[in-house]
Amino acid sequence: MVVAGLLLLILLLILFGQPLFVIIGAVTGYCFLFMGNGGLSNIIGDLYYGADKEILLAIPLFILAGNLMTHGSIARRLIDVGRSVTAPIPSGLAVAGVISCGIFAAISGSSPVTLIAIGGVMYPALRQAGYNQNFSMGILAAGGTLGIIIPPSIPMIIYAIMVGVSVIDLFLAGIGPGLLLLTALVIYSVFRGWKMERGKWVMADILKSLKSGILALLMPVIILGGIYTGWFTATESAAIAVIYAVFVEILIHRELSLKKLPAIFSESAEMLGTLFLILLLAVSLNKFMTEEQIPQALVEKMSALISNKVGFLIGVNILLLIVGMFMDIMSAILVLAPLLAPMAIHYGINPIHFGIIMIVNLEIGYLTPPVGVNLFVASSIFKVPLGQVIKAVAPIVLVFLVCLGIITSIPEIALFPLKNAGEKQKTTLSSQPAAKTEQGKQLTEEQQVFVGKWKSASGTLEITDDGIARLAPPIGGVGSKYLPKMAEATLEIEGLKSITVKSGETVKTFKVVKAPKTKGEKTTMTLDKVVYTKETTAEEEP
Repeated sequence: MVVAGLLLLILLLILFGQPLFVIIGAVTGYCFLFMGNGGLSNIIGDLYYGADKEILLAIPLFILAGNLMTHGSIARRLIDVGRSVTAPIPSGLAVAGVISCGIFAAISGSSPVTLIAIGGVMYPALRQAGYNQNFSMGILAAGGTLGIIIPPSIPMIIYAIMVGVSVIDLFLAGIGPGLLLLTALVIYSVFRGWKMERGKWVMADILKSLKSGILALLMPVIILGGIYTGWFTATESAAIAVIYAVFVEILIHRELSLKKLPAIFSESAEMLGTLFLILLLAVSLNKFMTEEQIPQALVEKMSALISNKVGFLIGVNILLLIVGMFMDIMSAILVLAPLLAPMAIHYGINPIHFGIIMIVNLEIGYLTPPVGVNLFVASSIFKVPLGQVIKAVAPIVLVFLVCLGIITSIPEIALFPLKNAGEKQKTTLSSQPAAKTEQGKQLTEEQQVFVGKWKSASGTLEITDDGIARLAPPIGGVGSKYLPKMAEATLEIEGLKSITVKSGETVKTFKVVKAPKTKGEKTTMTLDKVVYTKETTAEEEP
């Protein structure tokens, strides 16, 4: 009856056309009242818990940076460089548009912003050069979707928050698939425009465009280079992107006035208002599902229906393609990622690789009716009927589906940067002799419940009764979310409330959201937002 009431509530809210934040808020409240401990006050605490994450700041900052560049001249300067360099290539102008989308995507992290910034300039140029209207619309609408797979990516940040994986790992994993999709679009452009008139390389034009666009080209280098070299975090990189865009557009390019800034700030705030409320409510719902072990229950039921990884991947790709047709990417990740990621882990799929698969599926959703965001954006900026845009992108959707199959079946396309980093780290960690590890404090009888080997998407954590923690990073990853770059560390456990981990100068304290508890044959605990499941040893088996 309780489940039936929940389904009825969702159906009624949808029928009355309520926005997503109302639906998620109502569902969260219903779950706590009738399926949990009955305390709506938990939602307030969860809202604070969700908002108290530094990585959240990256979302508004990347959106603001993208809007600043859209109103400035960075997009146009990137296009000028692309046009001068690709002039002799078949369909060179279209290739320049695709490459410009890829570079701009590496700055803004947003697909609609990329399409508006590049498409608004490139579409008239393509039509004036004699390119087919449908081809011009289709290639630019598809190029705009690169904004969510080429890092930095706002959907990747959302996925990382909801699943509890590293944002940097996701950014690294997006490089290979992003380049694959970019290359596929370039090949498609060359094939379709093979008979178009080609230009010539003119060194004077190349040097002129490079001089004009050098600061625009340096922006993704600074942002991504800083993230991957460890100079600054993803959040700090977003702040640097905003400062860089303001400095370059106002003081150097002088094509953005101070008077326009309030309007740009207001536009960015409007985009974020509903998104943040949805995100925080989804975090609360996610915590409820974690505490009630709903993902684990779904994993067990799925195991009975699907026996192997291939079957799961085929099923989940079909599901996500259908979901992408009816839900926007943020909503889909907020609702489905916490449920599907544990299933993927159960079938031996790296959660980082699964995140890329999920985002590529939903990226295709940007180009499929009835709610494909880029379809509506393209229809608006190109001033053509929606049906014509749908027809224009149809061939490219097929190209993207082929790429999706390749990304799904060959995990190394996404994971090769992580495996390289992981191997280097494992070598460093394994070289540390245990004799040099400081002895931890003997755990009390009450704290013995933490002793054992615990597995999660963030890695394997082994806790011994003499207060020592040992870490094994997740497959393909570069370290645990909780214990980055620590092979062994000492523990201090305060009652059953918090765990403090110390290794050298690194000290981290984590809240024990849910103390170790045995349910059936499984023992689980929750540190912050990540669920750990205890491995059963031969001695412990009944």
